[in-house]
Amino acid sequence: MPGAVPRKPAWSSVPRSFWLALRGKRNDEVSRELGVRPNTVRLWRQRFAARGIAGLHDQPRPGKKPKYGEELRMRILRQLELPAPAGLAGWDGGMLASALGISDAAVWRVLRKEGIQWRRHRSWCVSTDPQFAAKAADIIGLYLDPPDNALVLSVDEKPSIQALERATGYVQTSSGKIVQGLKSTYKRHGTVNLFAALEVATGFIRGKTTQTKKRVDFQAFMSEIVEDQPADRQIHVILDNYCTHKKNETWLAAHPNVTFHFTPTSASWLNQVEIWFGILPERPCPARAFALSST
Repeated sequence: MPGAVPRKPAWSSVPRSFWLALRGKRNDEVSRELGVRPNTVRLWRQRFAARGIAGLHDQPRPGKKPKYGEELRMRILRQLELPAPAGLAGWDGGMLASALGISDAAVWRVLRKEGIQWRRHRSWCVSTDPQFAAKAADIIGLYLDPPDNALVLSVDEKPSIQALERATGYVQTSSGKIVQGLKSTYKRHGTVNLFAALEVATGFIRGKTTQTKKRVDFQAFMSEIVEDQPADRQIHVILDNYCTHKKNETWLAAHPNVTFHFTPTSASWLNQVEIWFGILPERPCPARAFALSST
């Protein structure tokens, strides 16, 4: 029944009393040995006689009847599907409680039970590329089973990185905790573009900063990488569908040992260097694992 709360066993020796009873002992003998009342022993024996092993499990008690039931749950969930009050982007607990004439606690109780978290966001991207399976298989194959003696690179650029100069240090808060402090004012040094090439086999990343992210910048970056490799070594480059990665036929003709592999449209997450770009703002890469040049 709604609100029922399973009871714990009235005492912890139910199985023991059961086996003692099976050995032919009387209720008073079992009660003395276990230190319980004879009525308790008789109750468990009667329940076993009526229901077998299932009768040895205590029954749930009804507990306190819930103040709010399914009707309130549905009211809250239906209200969430309606537009927020005029001038506001979305609901919060207080507005929802006010609209329904209930308490904030009732609102949050239902939201927690339903696993609804307003401030937690997730994004998604669905690829409609008709060749998704073939392109994805090609790239995953390079990750899992690269050609012998070939270099597999995951390449992309991170544009418009702000080059800010500001004082940093550590400060003590009123609670006595030490936290990192950033001065509110800073000096701008414009923005830079970062090209990065991740060696899939080793995890080593080679990067280059540029003022622009044009096709000529991309080709110059790739030329620097190719120059450091033996002329006969095959190089497989994984790229997304950004415009500067396309229409490079002349450059590819001059570098016949290089092959470009493109992710499906709207699926740049298949490019492993994207993982590093996501980590970079929070945890700068150590110098030994990141070769950086600039132009």
